[in-house]
Amino acid sequence: MEYTYLNKIDYPSDLKQLPREALPQVCDELRDFIIQELSHNPGHLASSLGTVELTVALHYVFDTPNDKLIWDVGHQAYAHKILTGRRTRFSTNRQFKGLAPFPTPAESEYDAFIAGHASNSISAALGIEIADEIQNNKRNVVAIIGDGAMTGGLAFEGLNNTSMDRNNLLIILNDNNMAIDPIKGGFTQYLVDITTSERYNKWRWRMYRFLCKLHIVNESKISNLRRFSNNLKNILTRQPSNIFQGLNLRYFGPADGHNVMDLVRILSEIKNHQGPKVLHIITKKGKGYEPAENDQTIWHAPGEFNVVTGERICTNSSATIQPPLWQDVFGNKLLELARKNSKIVGVTPAMPSGCSMCIMQKEIPDRVFDVGIAEGHAVTFSAGLAKEGVLPYCNIYSSFLQRAYDNIIHDVALQNLHVVLCIDRAGIVGNDGATHHGLLDLAYLRPIPNIQIAAPMTQQDLEDMLEMAETIDGPIAIRYPRGRSVVDKQHQVVEYGKGVQLHQGADLAVLSIGAIGNAMEEAIEEMETQGHTIAHWNMRWLKPIDTDILDYVGTHYSKVVTVEDGMISGGLGSAVLEYMSDKGYSCNVTRLGVNNQFVEHGSTKELYHMLHLDKEGLCESLSRALEK
Repeated sequence: MEYTYLNKIDYPSDLKQLPREALPQVCDELRDFIIQELSHNPGHLASSLGTVELTVALHYVFDTPNDKLIWDVGHQAYAHKILTGRRTRFSTNRQFKGLAPFPTPAESEYDAFIAGHASNSISAALGIEIADEIQNNKRNVVAIIGDGAMTGGLAFEGLNNTSMDRNNLLIILNDNNMAIDPIKGGFTQYLVDITTSERYNKWRWRMYRFLCKLHIVNESKISNLRRFSNNLKNILTRQPSNIFQGLNLRYFGPADGHNVMDLVRILSEIKNHQGPKVLHIITKKGKGYEPAENDQTIWHAPGEFNVVTGERICTNSSATIQPPLWQDVFGNKLLELARKNSKIVGVTPAMPSGCSMCIMQKEIPDRVFDVGIAEGHAVTFSAGLAKEGVLPYCNIYSSFLQRAYDNIIHDVALQNLHVVLCIDRAGIVGNDGATHHGLLDLAYLRPIPNIQIAAPMTQQDLEDMLEMAETIDGPIAIRYPRGRSVVDKQHQVVEYGKGVQLHQGADLAVLSIGAIGNAMEEAIEEMETQGHTIAHWNMRWLKPIDTDILDYVGTHYSKVVTVEDGMISGGLGSAVLEYMSDKGYSCNVTRLGVNNQFVEHGSTKELYHMLHLDKEGLCESLSRALEK
């Protein structure tokens, strides 16, 4: 599509050649480009539409890539990608071997820091800013935090440290009152209405110099300068200090985040102000596309859609009855359990829609707690609930649960509290890539004392495990993948700590855990057509592991294969090897899984094929194991 300006902008240097008066049209063209591209190559739409004007203003005012922009979270940054040399390749965004789903320094020098998880921008940007101070490197460093990321504890830790150390960091708070779902909590009500103006800043400096002559403030202490600035602003605006001013951070705003001309003016005025500062802007998620503005949760990542009508395009055939999503199996079962047991509550860090806890939230809202993007708090909050006899089902995506590791150990497992950790998005998640794959949970949970770990292979497995978790003492983790579940036509009821045999065979024993067992079943059936007989056990539990199965396999098979959709170091394969070694069994164990690597982005089909964990790859691995 032809645009007056956008097609001529390959890098920010091209943008800077334009007169300021052209910037509103640049924003219109950039917004249209994003809408057109994402209509057929799905991605994070609404968040990036909300930051178009901010992105244009930042690259117009600052000298990128020398000046550093640190985005938080990365799904705000599509406009940034388009303006920094990736417009002609943007059609490959999130695709296998295409552009990465989030900013990453490995892809572009304009990406100052990786931005897949929320709330890390202030800490990372402060580190870059202090490193510049140490090395006498003069440039601007900007942290752009939004989409609910200010609800994360790490953001507040970064703010606290920023107020303590001498630095010139600029923090831009993109306030749209949304994560994926509307933001909950008092912080969203706390941001006050204070404005900035060039006249005020000049007058403030004149007054400051006058008071220095009277020795009322000490020019050698920059913290005094900030306190004076904040106190003076309180007097002039008749408003109390906000949290930023209380931390001695200079506060500007709130400003209209969709007025690019004002943003350019404000950024030009404040970028060289000494000391740390916060610019608070108000934006609308989905800005400029009516369907996205009207339903920001759905249009956070809507899939394919018709640009003209706003109709979302379903890629699955309506003629085929699809099994439910794993997350919906969880959501419906949780509601069923909560109806029967008044002590059951749901806890989620800003993911009620993503994990389908919204199903319970709709019917029993006072027993569902969306705590914001705060995974560590979610776990410790659940521990507090459990300590007093309430039963929390705490649902956190696998890669996000990594951020709560100490909370699991110190606050839950050490006290052996009855917390049910429901780990969504385990295994390969697809186009969101390395920051979102849930490949580490089995390995990082297994060493923790008291914790019990289960992984369903089918929809019915998950339902049984969620129900069983109600009666099991101590912490239990249940991990399951993204996407469609699998319906088991010959379901065997889940028993605590016990696996089930799915296939009889004499040539080889296969031990699987979780949904990857379905692909292994397909591979075994293919191997049977070649004359091989392979036994297969769905272990269901990593901890406690079914030692009856392991003893039987260890005494009856010389060749054993384990398979898991996670890192093979520390997971099921490691547990089997340890047991076989401890018991003195001499069987040859082949471990299948992800081997010590961060997995790139792409469709789950492409990635499982690349990892040799699809039917074809598993058949090849079974053939090699049989030849040993």
